[in-house]
Amino acid sequence: MAKSGSFKELVQARIARDPKFANALLLEGVDAFLSGDVDTGKTIIRDYIKATVGFEKLGRDTETPPKSLIRMFGARGNPAARNLFNVIGYLQKRAGIELHVTT
Repeated sequence: MAKSGSFKELVQARIARDPKFANALLLEGVDAFLSGDVDTGKTIIRDYIKATVGFEKLGRDTETPPKSLIRMFGARGNPAARNLFNVIGYLQKRAGIELHVTT
């Protein structure tokens, strides 16, 4: 029997090779935040960042220390709205998508 990777590794590999999946995951993470499920939103966005841009590049491009970003999206992190929306705005532009809130 072939050894399989962890669930997170499988998700990150799929994000890296499937742009539609990656975009859907970004949307799901933002939707979780907007629905009040901050913990799920942080987890999804953290996995998305790891599989796409990485915390080092994200930190350089958003002028935010990478360690602060890692803490912000960690289990005990509490992202300030300004920082969170700065990151989400950057991720949207990088992915070439525009997210909108509708009812």
